[in-house]
Amino acid sequence: MANNILTSTKSFFVKCVRVWHILKKPTRNEFEQIAKVSAIGILIIGLIGFLISVIIKMFTG
Repeated sequence: MANNILTSTKSFFVKCVRVWHILKKPTRNEFEQIAKVSAIGILIIGLIGFLISVIIKMFTG
């Protein structure tokens, strides 16, 4: 049991190190594009939630 936990923990950290080595800092253009897409997604989800709450309030009185 303890050996299995140790092996899986070691495997996890090896994978983390592998990902860390292939990471790169995004360019300003990439960052702006990601920020715009994220903001649009947040706005869409907020709008959907708002519309659902308005519909519920209309039907419940």
